[in-house]
Amino acid sequence: MNAYFKVISLVERLHRQFLELVKLELEGLGIHDINNVQGMMLFSIGDAEMTVGELTLRGCYLGSNVSYNVKKMVENGYLVQERSLHDRRSIHVHLSEKGCGLRDSLTAMHQRHLEMLSQAELTADDLQALSVTLRRLEQFWIRVAGP
Repeated sequence: MNAYFKVISLVERLHRQFLELVKLELEGLGIHDINNVQGMMLFSIGDAEMTVGELTLRGCYLGSNVSYNVKKMVENGYLVQERSLHDRRSIHVHLSEKGCGLRDSLTAMHQRHLEMLSQAELTADDLQALSVTLRRLEQFWIRVAGP
C-alpha cells in the first residue's frame, strides 16, 4: 500500500481510537446518557453559542447526525437550545451547566494526555510538524472537492 493510503487509514484509525478513549472516560465518570461523539461535540462547542450549521462546519460531523445528536444532548440536559431573535428559522445552542461540567472533565482528560505525551517520546515540535502536515492534506482535499 502506498504512503497516501497508509496515511488515510492511519487518520481513520486514530479517530476511532480517540473516540474509544472518550468512551472510556465517560464510563469512568459514570456518565451513560451521552456517547463519545456527543461528548466531543460538547467539547467543540466550548463556551461558544452557535447554530447547528456552524457546528457541522466546525467539526467532522455529518448534518443529519448533528441534528440528532443535538436533540439528544438537549433532551439529556447538556445543551440549551434557543431560536435566534433575528432569524426565527435559526436555532442556537450552548452548553448548559451540566454540559459545562462534562466539558471540564474532558478538558482534564486532554490535560492528562498532554502530560503523558513525553512517555510516548512525542514533543511539542513533533505535534506542530504533524499539525502542519495534516492541515496541508486537509487543504488538498478541500481543493480536490472543489466549490
